[in-house]
Amino acid sequence: MKQTIYLATEYMTLGQLLKEINLISSGGQAKWFLAEQTVFVDGELENRRGRKLYPGMMIEIPEVGTFFMAKNKENSDAAE
Repeated sequence: MKQTIYLATEYMTLGQLLKEINLISSGGQAKWFLAEQTVFVDGELENRRGRKLYPGMMIEIPEVGTFFMAKNKENSDAAE
């Protein structure tokens, strides 16, 4: 499954993304999840819950899906 995640702020952490897509229910579970599951950020293995995700980055979680980070349309319109 491919999904676009729209950022309401400049960036989102990997832990926040995991919570946003309902893989974990609290931020404290992110460390455990990343220790047990394989997560790729732009094709590289990642295990830091604080990894900052910016527009244009792609996150792949095998057997879950691929997530593309994008600017929130409302925020990008206001900046122009």
